[in-house]
Amino acid sequence: MAGTLTRRNFLAFDFGDRRGGDAGHWVRVHRTAMACRFEVMLASDDAADMAAAREALDAADDIESFLTVFRDDSEVTGLNRRAGREAVPASAPLFALVQRAAALHAATSGAFDITSTPLSRCWGFLRRDGRLPDDGEIASARELVGMGLVAVDEASRTIRFAREGVELNFGAIGKGYALDRMGALLRARGASRALLSAGSSSVLALGGRGRGWPVDLRPQRASRRVGRLWLRNAAVGTSGAGEQFVEIDGRRYGHVIDPRSGRPADGVLGASVVTRDAASADALSTAFLIGGPELAQSYCERQGDTLAVLVLDAPGEPTQVFGRCGGAILEMLT
Repeated sequence: MAGTLTRRNFLAFDFGDRRGGDAGHWVRVHRTAMACRFEVMLASDDAADMAAAREALDAADDIESFLTVFRDDSEVTGLNRRAGREAVPASAPLFALVQRAAALHAATSGAFDITSTPLSRCWGFLRRDGRLPDDGEIASARELVGMGLVAVDEASRTIRFAREGVELNFGAIGKGYALDRMGALLRARGASRALLSAGSSSVLALGGRGRGWPVDLRPQRASRRVGRLWLRNAAVGTSGAGEQFVEIDGRRYGHVIDPRSGRPADGVLGASVVTRDAASADALSTAFLIGGPELAQSYCERQGDTLAVLVLDAPGEPTQVFGRCGGAILEMLT
């Protein structure tokens, strides 16, 4: 039995081809937050927005301080500690994010679920020590998973869990949420063009000349670059099956757990989703990695302004594309 964590890029920014893009030099400012590199990229002629970019990075720190589950004094840690026993008052941002996560959970037939931490712990992925749990362990963990166990009271702005042991974790939406908040701050400070990224899996594009900002799609386990996106006022999130895994008796189990079955998702190597906001793109990329082409197609047909690119785990690594987003142009590679 062996587990490993790899670090290859899902998304890459290649500005060698300037057709329709911004000319000149690039200015980047960055900071580590949420266990990844947050970066704001500006064209050289937008360098006057540098102070706003640094302020936006400060906002990423602030968001991490209340969303993280790795600090004893964060708001989410306190909520997880108390909400199984009592209704806990929540700040307006956290309450709104929980409501948004509940809406995404419903829209994806439960594939996106911020309560799935007990399953990740059951499989050993929280400590990066993967293991194969037995059916009883999975069943016990599943009793603590599901947005139906999370009660939100708008009148009192409180959150309560149906039982102790339920936990919220915003790892599949937090980076996108932070990018959206950073983008809103930049716009409020007068910035009209910037490319914001969190790690190699989440990007938010503000403005952009010509066709927009170029972003290459490179799912982690795929053998090739899938295509190039040109983004203007849109975001892309990518989830992959190979970021963390455990291999047992020659079978690979990825770290992305299907909360509906309690077992690792399979069948999709990578899912990239483009929407108008980064939080939705992040959450939906996880949901489509779990739910596969059927969920991606049905969601894109129902919701609109959503583009999904899935690379399947099958011979030849076939790619399927669903929907469209008005803020993106997709160039597929043959």
